Amino acid sequence: MSTSTGSPHPNVVPAAGPPAAVAPTPAVERRRALLSAGLAVALLLALYAPVLYYMVLHWSQVDDYSHGFLVTPLALYFAWERRTKLRKAPVEPSWWGVVPLVAGSLTLAVGRLGAELMTMRASFVMSLMGLVILLLGWKMFRVLAFPLLFLFLMIPLPQSLVNIVAFPLQIVAADLAVNVLYLLQIPALREGNIIHLASAQLFVAEACSGLRSLMALVTLGVVFAYFFRKSLVERLVIVLSAIPIAILVNSFRVALTGILTHRFGEQAAGGVVHATEGLFTFGIAFVLLLAEARLLSLIRPRPRAARRSA
Repeated sequence: MSTSTGSPHPNVVPAAGPPAAVAPTPAVERRRALLSAGLAVALLLALYAPVLYYMVLHWSQVDDYSHGFLVTPLALYFAWERRTKLRKAPVEPSWWGVVPLVAGSLTLAVGRLGAELMTMRASFVMSLMGLVILLLGWKMFRVLAFPLLFLFLMIPLPQSLVNIVAFPLQIVAADLAVNVLYLLQIPALREGNIIHLASAQLFVAEACSGLRSLMALVTLGVVFAYFFRKSLVERLVIVLSAIPIAILVNSFRVALTGILTHRFGEQAAGGVVHATEGLFTFGIAFVLLLAEARLLSLIRPRPRAARRSA
């Protein structure tokens, strides 16, 4: 009787083990991270929908902040313009993103408890920054830092702060306007924010304080600085100069109203004429910013290499 040697049958194939897990490629991981970030931002927008809705409503109802409609499209353009750097920047999620997320959540809670709209709106931008750092990392955040910070310009100031800032601006505008009227030999007397003319009185109201043009011009100054200059110092000069330009141009507007009122009566101080004055003086401020950017380019021309790479 023969016995088996115990060797496996030649036709029997050993059972294969479980397939080895294939690690996702960097490109796949990047797409997943970007998709996660996109979903997180969509969720954040849904969470802040009531806050953002009333902010947009504020823009439409208060002329001082109508420039808010331009801030988000400009921020998206600034981000799109960085698309080459974004493709090159590695996705390295960082837990440091929890810090601005927690800060944004606390700011939202404080705003809700105190019924303070500015803090609730600012918490949205802070939370958005936190999501970028948390899901995409610091290097991606550095590329997107300017568009994200630019979003703060869409947030209206609290009325308590407006009340503090507006009245001194009203006094400055009235005082400078009276000085212009003196130079033109038009009799005028300032009493607080009221200008007494020979046959009428001009009340420099909060709407005429220049805060509207100040907010819009600071935003415009940031855009000008971004497009026309690359040096940080020059950019700061353009942005900061928007403040005195706004004050001077608004004072010129008040003086122009005084001149028209003196020549043609009180009807020249309101209606279509008044609105046209606002557009005209803002156009002057726009031209002054352009001239300043041009002057800086003549004083400190950018090197050719910088112009090619810009």
